[in-house]
Amino acid sequence: MSARGETAEESAKASVPIQAHVIDQPKRKKIINIVYLIATLDITWTFLQCSVTPYLAKKLGFDTLWLGYLQTMVGLIQLFGGPMFGRFADIFGARAALSLSCSAKIVYFLLLAIASSPAMLFLHKVPTVFMHVLPASQMVVADLSEPDKRADALSKIGLCFGIGMIAGSTLGGQLNTRYGETFTACVGAAGSAFSLLLVLKFIPTTTKAQATITNKDSENKSKSIFNVGEITRLLKFPGVMRTFVVKIIAGLPSGIFQVMLSIIAMEFFKLKPEQTGYLIAYFGITSMVIQGGVIGRMTARYSERSLLLLSIGISSLVGLAQAYMQNVFQFCLTVIPMMFALSTFNVITDSMLTKNVPSSDTGTMLGLCASVQSLLLTVGPTVGGFLYVNYGISSIGLIQFVVNIAVFVYLLQHHFTKTAEQKE
Repeated sequence: MSARGETAEESAKASVPIQAHVIDQPKRKKIINIVYLIATLDITWTFLQCSVTPYLAKKLGFDTLWLGYLQTMVGLIQLFGGPMFGRFADIFGARAALSLSCSAKIVYFLLLAIASSPAMLFLHKVPTVFMHVLPASQMVVADLSEPDKRADALSKIGLCFGIGMIAGSTLGGQLNTRYGETFTACVGAAGSAFSLLLVLKFIPTTTKAQATITNKDSENKSKSIFNVGEITRLLKFPGVMRTFVVKIIAGLPSGIFQVMLSIIAMEFFKLKPEQTGYLIAYFGITSMVIQGGVIGRMTARYSERSLLLLSIGISSLVGLAQAYMQNVFQFCLTVIPMMFALSTFNVITDSMLTKNVPSSDTGTMLGLCASVQSLLLTVGPTVGGFLYVNYGISSIGLIQFVVNIAVFVYLLQHHFTKTAEQKE
């Protein structure tokens, strides 16, 4: 960059307060804590509906195939909705984005409460196009946290996920058993309304740096939310495309296993419903411990590139172990390294991607990251079902092993090449 360019940039920064001065440190910490609470509540309501939809669908005559169609529909909607929602968050700010998402969830639960036909059950999934509280929460945390502490701050959202998963599953099961699907759905709507009140009360209009707002506001306002070029241009920033492709390729095999977990638990391990519930709770507790107490310490001591390599390497070994497991006890032994690899991989890739794009585009970038998870929901059931039926559970684990080893070798080679170039 030229000296003139540096002077202009410094002048711009000097004329407008930097982000840390726009929102002082105590207030930033308070906002982040409120966002953690909102994320926890959102996951709670999400898992609460998991105790409603399958039973209601069964009453309405759905079989396993149609339940798969219902899940695929959600994946497709969120696959395209995630990046658009992220761009909406960048343009209109955190409060508008979280308010839209919470409002959509209220409508979602109200439609579920009155669903009395298969068509209504499909219709109630339409609001999921706007239901992206987690990416919006990640955007706020990314905007308000220091770059060197971003991975730790983002990992705490994973802790929120574990808490919400356990609370929502437990609460939903109890409410559905005692009061039925309609009442449980109404509780979800009321809970989402409470989340909306928290957003309106505590979340600022925007969490972007003031300099970003001043220089980019008029430009962003004139751009369409549906401008695909503005979304895909983020992939052209240095390092973004490689990290994003790694996120998809390395994450796909483990994602397929997660999507197939309920079927594996039921058919391969022969678990009863309550035993499956205990297994899910075990996942939640493990995730809480790792994301709440381990990842933060790891990011403080090791570089993000080292942790990315570590997570992919462990994931490959987990795939190999799962290929040869015979019972649920052996599977439980693989859960801890699996959750460590999965949690570290997701947090580190999200952190790296948001650091490689301007702060004005963190929402869009996290929306693209969320679309990767939606892609897994879309293709996972089909690919996983084909592999499981034709080649058995071992095929899923072996594919995970091969794919992650290949990605690991590629990243290691790239790391050595880059180090050699820097020395020259």
